[in-house]
Amino acid sequence: MSRSTPGADPGGGAIPAVTIRALDASDIGPLRELLGLFGDVFDDAATYHSAQPDDAYLSRLLASGTFIAIGAWQGTLAVGALAAYVLPKFEQARSEIYIYDLAVAESHRRQGIATALINQTRRIAVARGAYVIFVQADHGDEPAIALYTGLGTREDVLHFDIRPAE
Repeated sequence: MSRSTPGADPGGGAIPAVTIRALDASDIGPLRELLGLFGDVFDDAATYHSAQPDDAYLSRLLASGTFIAIGAWQGTLAVGALAAYVLPKFEQARSEIYIYDLAVAESHRRQGIATALINQTRRIAVARGAYVIFVQADHGDEPAIALYTGLGTREDVLHFDIRPAE
């Protein structure tokens, strides 16, 4: 799945189109580019750069029905990334999709890239029979809150991280 979104330079000129593409099992290199982008945007190199899985693991992950990776490229430069998980439900034969990470390079923000990544996720959700997509935003992350408010219904919930048993 690939889509292009035209861009506009804040100065009024056109910028090269951004291509939005869902990754498949053969896209190990592009997934590593997206991992690099996440690490840079989130200023978290330790998580996204230092202990990346081997190619076989990433290929299996991309081939699974429970992981979605979507990238945005301007030419050969990765400028946006989305990682999501498909969660099969037990109470009905359906699933939901959780957007785990969404990042856009600072130089490419406010150009519709995040919305295009989410819209690609929406198309994938329909194809996979998911009934809802959900995402979390941190208090104080006003740009994310504004983006998600414009695309969906806000629910105020508390999130807790629980460590596995020792």
